[in-house]
Amino acid sequence: MKIFTTILLFIFCISLNAQEVNFKDTTYKIKGKTILQDGVDVTTTLSVEDQAGVWEAFNKQKALDKEREAAEKAIKKAEKEQKAAEKKQKKAEKELKAKEKAQSKFEDANDDYKKAVAKYEKLSKKGKLSPNDEAKWLEKIQDLKEDIEKAKRKL
Repeated sequence: MKIFTTILLFIFCISLNAQEVNFKDTTYKIKGKTILQDGVDVTTTLSVEDQAGVWEAFNKQKALDKEREAAEKAIKKAEKEQKAAEKKQKKAEKELKAKEKAQSKFEDANDDYKKAVAKYEKLSKKGKLSPNDEAKWLEKIQDLKEDIEKAKRKL
């Protein structure tokens, strides 16, 4: 794309120097206010009608060039807007994915916490916990509670 743009710009710059015009199956070059044919100034040798025809063809070609430039600018602008829209959409999708991931982590942490509390209470009721085991379970439950808080903050 960049190469194409560079070539197009190069051709445009060359064409600004001397503009070629076809009139009555003859190619003329317009340079300033002179009309050249094969590098020779033929402005004075052409009839007034032919000069007017060459200038009219030149003006038409110039207008077409301006329209083409305007169309190219519009295309570039549309491409730029499309890229911006795609970028914005990707960002929104990424944010949505992050929210879903945070929600999932929160739910998992909450489930783990509830299961650990239920198991601790079950073991505690049966009297199968030694003081060391009870401390470990309480520490585990505290860690799970902190995980829930972290997940909640990320939401």
